[in-house]
Amino acid sequence: MNDELISILPRLRRFAVSLSGNRPDGDDLLQRTVERLLARQLPQDVDLLKWSFRVCRNLWIDEIRSRKVRSPVAVDDVSHQLRGEDGEASAMARLTLSDVSSAMSRLPEDQREAIILVAVEGLSYAEASQTLDIPVGTVLSRVSRARKTLAHQFSDHADISQTGGSHELH
Repeated sequence: MNDELISILPRLRRFAVSLSGNRPDGDDLLQRTVERLLARQLPQDVDLLKWSFRVCRNLWIDEIRSRKVRSPVAVDDVSHQLRGEDGEASAMARLTLSDVSSAMSRLPEDQREAIILVAVEGLSYAEASQTLDIPVGTVLSRVSRARKTLAHQFSDHADISQTGGSHELH
């Protein structure tokens, strides 16, 4: 299992960072996930990648719950903005990795999980359904809503790039 676990670490890290919204928290989540995977026996006939995603997701849910108990302030109070660069309309029109990451972080968590598993990690809808322990139809609707939201955000970004202004995405 150790070699197989090492081979999936990059994908598991991407998933952890996408859940947490930033690399330091994502790396902490990845570490807790790997510790949990190594400490416990993998159920028989289970795909390690899907099982790892599920363990990671469950640990993240536990983290969110504990944060809500510790702090009366909402976890996602921080708003992110996309800003254009001064004087360069062509540069503003291009989506950077940070733009995409920022837009993904603003998706509701259930949509972000679904689209990361399907669009980034390449899981089928059925595999994502098993990983998230939800019906396939729910995965389909979450991915669809996430894609529509992202398309809207990026079309707003393109409109702003053409006018040269800056705009906060909702």
